[in-house]
Amino acid sequence: MKPFLCLVTLLTLVPALAQSIRSPEVASDGRVTFRLRATNANQVLLRCEGLSEAKMQKDEQGVWTFTSPPMEPDIYSYTFSVDGLRLLDPNNPAMKYNLLNSDSELHVPGPKSLLWEVNDVPRGKLHCHFYKSAVAGDDRDFIVYTPPDYNPASRKKYPVLYLLHGFSDDATAWSTVGRANVILDNLIARGQARPMIIVMPLGYGTMDYVRGGWTGTRRGEMRQISFHKFRDNLLTEVIPQVEKAYRVSTDRKQRAIAGLSMGGAESLYVGLNALDKFAWVGAFSSGGLSTNYSKEYPRLDEKSNRQLQLLWIACGKEDRLMGSNQQFIDWLKSENVNYVWQESPGGHTFRVWRRYLAEFAPLLFQEKK
Repeated sequence: MKPFLCLVTLLTLVPALAQSIRSPEVASDGRVTFRLRATNANQVLLRCEGLSEAKMQKDEQGVWTFTSPPMEPDIYSYTFSVDGLRLLDPNNPAMKYNLLNSDSELHVPGPKSLLWEVNDVPRGKLHCHFYKSAVAGDDRDFIVYTPPDYNPASRKKYPVLYLLHGFSDDATAWSTVGRANVILDNLIARGQARPMIIVMPLGYGTMDYVRGGWTGTRRGEMRQISFHKFRDNLLTEVIPQVEKAYRVSTDRKQRAIAGLSMGGAESLYVGLNALDKFAWVGAFSSGGLSTNYSKEYPRLDEKSNRQLQLLWIACGKEDRLMGSNQQFIDWLKSENVNYVWQESPGGHTFRVWRRYLAEFAPLLFQEKK
């Protein structure tokens, strides 16, 4: 349900909404109290990442409350269920925006050593570009991160990472939810990653793919159309615009592609079929992988190792996509293609993908030893 519709529906259930309450409230020990004023509701449930579904308790003012056990420092998404209706938290402006199902966002602050925490370091900039896509036949955008020392008047050329979002996200996902710019600011300040430009494009070759809803992810024909058109959109429209507007290197060894879920599968599909353009490929919890590998990657074999600087593939152990990712790894092994495989705790969530970006980015654009 769209955020506006959620709010309209909530107003009919919550006549006393004008009396604001604090939600969520994070205590110093990491316990979080969620509150919702829903005077006429019979049951309110909390659904939050990292917690089991919880029944909230109603007080005499019609405020429903739940306090969690201590939660690890991280960024979580959550929603309420009010008599079966899914709602965002009307008292919390922080939102994980999504084209199909937006969520409220909870930040449990942690030490500055966590790379997604804002530190007192030089900050890069985010730039939003709008353009008419001839390939997709629509108006779309892409986001560009430039590192703190970027100077468009300088002759210095920067390596570039094309960073792709997942199904149901949009071009803003990696900057707003994934905190890619904050992570890179911190890595660069610590000397752990090379200053680089990150381009975050809209990841659908056709918007019909996402308009079909979650069932669209299972439509193989639509997936193929979207992947093909996205490849053409990236290679013939986005990359030329970036290389015209920014001081980025056009050397394939200075160009990487990576993504999460749908974007992970797209990174493999685009990157491994265009090793003349990408030397670094990353795939985080890839979703929508075709199992016809020889057709999907007809030129990928042992000889490809000469061009691949890094093929980095990762998935959470609790992710439902672990099996398909392991199957792809087995095929790479049978073809003697070099790769790095990373398993970690966690499921299909940005709580995993932020960490993957923090591990992957420092590896990029380094000389092979």
